[in-house]
Amino acid sequence: MENIPLRILLADDDEGDRLIFGEAMGELELNLKVQTVNNGMQLIEHLTKSTILPHLVFLDLNMPRKNGLECLKEIRSNERFAAISIAIYSTSASEKDIEETFLNGANVYIKKPNNFATLKQLLHKAVKAYYLHSQVSSDRKIFLLSI
Repeated sequence: MENIPLRILLADDDEGDRLIFGEAMGELELNLKVQTVNNGMQLIEHLTKSTILPHLVFLDLNMPRKNGLECLKEIRSNERFAAISIAIYSTSASEKDIEETFLNGANVYIKKPNNFATLKQLLHKAVKAYYLHSQVSSDRKIFLLSI
């Protein structure tokens, strides 16, 4: 991996999930810079005001005020954000959610796991997938990340 840290931004309204995500990313021993925002409104505001954009956004679907799907559509409709990879990071395993986010340009879909070791494995796969496929995947089989 390159010398510049991979810039990761998590948008999740659940404080516990943000803390566990940061802890898991920290244990990956990769060159990462992780930031978090509390909701979709903060995510869009952060992206709009930032001069240095994240490489990879992890996006929770179920957030108040502006949900993950709305954020995904807004990000994908803005040319300035075209290089950002988006990993959907949700408790939902709904086929409708998976299909909708795939069709709207997410790069990968991760169902939030119940244990920390699995979370670390999934996040490592997502970061690895970023380096291997930093463009939107047209292959639905590699879209849904699982262990």
